[in-house]
Amino acid sequence: MAHPEKLFLSLGIVVFALVLASRTQAAETPRIYVSNEDSGEITVVEPPTGQILRRIHVGKRPRGIKLTLDGKLLYVALSGSPGASPGVDESTLPSPDRTADGIGVVDVATFKLLRTLPSGQDPEAFDLSPDGKTIFISNEETAEVAVLDVATGKLTQKVLVGREPEGVTVRPDGKVVYVTCEGDSEVVAIDTVTLKVVSHMHTEPRPRSVVFTKDGSTAFATAERGAAVTVLDGIRHKTVGTITIPSVAGNLQPARPMGSVLAPDGSQIFVSNGRGGSVAVINVASHKVMRMIDNVGARPWGIGVSPDGRKIYTANGPSDDVSVINVETGRVEQRIKVGGRPWGLVVAPRP
Repeated sequence: MAHPEKLFLSLGIVVFALVLASRTQAAETPRIYVSNEDSGEITVVEPPTGQILRRIHVGKRPRGIKLTLDGKLLYVALSGSPGASPGVDESTLPSPDRTADGIGVVDVATFKLLRTLPSGQDPEAFDLSPDGKTIFISNEETAEVAVLDVATGKLTQKVLVGREPEGVTVRPDGKVVYVTCEGDSEVVAIDTVTLKVVSHMHTEPRPRSVVFTKDGSTAFATAERGAAVTVLDGIRHKTVGTITIPSVAGNLQPARPMGSVLAPDGSQIFVSNGRGGSVAVINVASHKVMRMIDNVGARPWGIGVSPDGRKIYTANGPSDDVSVINVETGRVEQRIKVGGRPWGLVVAPRP
């Protein structure tokens, strides 16, 4: 018969191992925050169970969404302008509610909206400076980028850019911010110190989002109507190439590149293709499409990747769900119903 002390020691080791494994699994399980344009909510999702942890009411038309670097606050762009598809006669739309425009600030620990900061007219997307002190916001209707001082909660300047600015991304070193201008098919580079425009870079038609490589030397701008990704020199601020996104065989819609995200190891970029219903996987070094992942969902737009790089998540507006995609197999493993026409999403390690 085993000695009681040895038996208890063995049981203790097993219990410790199980607890450690449970904590490791919890740490590896991310939490997803999804902006739902129609319902005015942020949905907090915890895969792989697909559990909806909370629905946070934030205001009208939440779209662009970002976490602070410390993961404690969530920012979301809110707009009082009525939603409309491209080409719609704006005179037929309801009057905008300018009091609804702003950047909502959500406390991640309590799931509460703390306050709403000014944003300029019709904010759609934004990005934070590396130190978290400044937010750069695209104001689509006024063709401007609004500069928000987080500490004072005041707009310090508005920078005139091209028509219909949307995607906003700060270079990793924080010295320049790139803004996609859909109406002019260009990306505008702004010096973050002087707040002067330093370059206009031509892209394929209707650029939507921008993502930088880790060292900031290269940027990739998705072009919805060009079915392409434009490659930009992130130092000299020049257009250097084009990556064509192929249509998937049997799909009636061509690829419509929308959202983009860099893999955690920096080797790949994942691009959501809107009405094309797919995700493109691009090799950063070769600037080539490595694979197309089909049947992702109905018009995937917002896109994120798990901290370990093994899963891709897409926000699929028309079908009111989020897809969970296995990067290795290219298979959609889950479709999580969130409702409210999901637009954007961010992925964060579980607290």
